[in-house]
Amino acid sequence: MTRTLLAAGLLFFSTAAVVSGQVFPETKLADAKGKQTRVSLRFSPMGRSVFVDATGGNPVTIPYDKVDKMSYESTSRERFKEGGIVMPVALAAGALLMLTSSKSHWFTIEYHDGGVAKTLVLRLDKRDYKQVIETAQRETGQQVELLSDVKLEKRKTKK
Repeated sequence: MTRTLLAAGLLFFSTAAVVSGQVFPETKLADAKGKQTRVSLRFSPMGRSVFVDATGGNPVTIPYDKVDKMSYESTSRERFKEGGIVMPVALAAGALLMLTSSKSHWFTIEYHDGGVAKTLVLRLDKRDYKQVIETAQRETGQQVELLSDVKLEKRKTKK
C-alpha cells in the first residue's frame, strides 16, 4: 500500500514537471526605452511554446515554430559611479567597489507573428543563464547563437 502511494506520488510530480515545463522566475523583460519588468520565462514541452508572463501585464506566447533566431550575450560594466557614491562614507569599501564590475546576461528571441518580425529581449539571472540556453536549445530544436564567450559545461550531479 505504501509503495503504491509513493509510486503514485512520484508519477504525479514527474508528470506535473513535464506538463508545466522549465520555469525561470527571476527573468526581466526589457522594453524599447530600457525599462526592465520582472517576468516569468517558461518553456513548455506540451504547449510547444515559450511563455513570458509579467505580473499585471500582458503575457507573451511564442510557439516554437515561430522562433526565427535565439541569441545570448553577456555585458559587463565597471562600478565607478557606485564606488564614488560609497567612498565618502567608507573609503576602503568605495575603493573596492570601484575595482569590481557587474555582469548582465541577455537572451534575445527573434520571431514572427502574422508576418511581422518581432524581438523579445530578456535579462537573465546569473544563476539561470546557462540553463536557459540549454533548455531553449533542447525544447525548440534550434541553436542559440552565443555572441559572447560562454562555456556550457555539463552540470555535475551530486551522488
